[in-house]
Amino acid sequence: MDNFELGLLLMIVGMSTVFAILLLVIGLGKGLIFLVNKYAPEETAAPKAVRNIPAGTGHEALPKQTAAAIVAAVSTLTGGKGKVTKIEK
Repeated sequence: MDNFELGLLLMIVGMSTVFAILLLVIGLGKGLIFLVNKYAPEETAAPKAVRNIPAGTGHEALPKQTAAAIVAAVSTLTGGKGKVTKIEK
């Protein structure tokens, strides 16, 4: 019975230690995120101009505003690296 009590005590101490360290890591992580957001805010890029869609991409049936909105959305989501080659329903 003595070994069982010792094992139980070691398990409780070990699990408590792991729990305390995890709480410490979470607290330090939240603190680091707070400090980074406070002193180094994310830079906002200026919106890019909408490019013209080349002819023959299947957008002829769409209004120009809709096609421009699709191109702008693709450009925004891909950071200017995406290119609209064809628009189809």
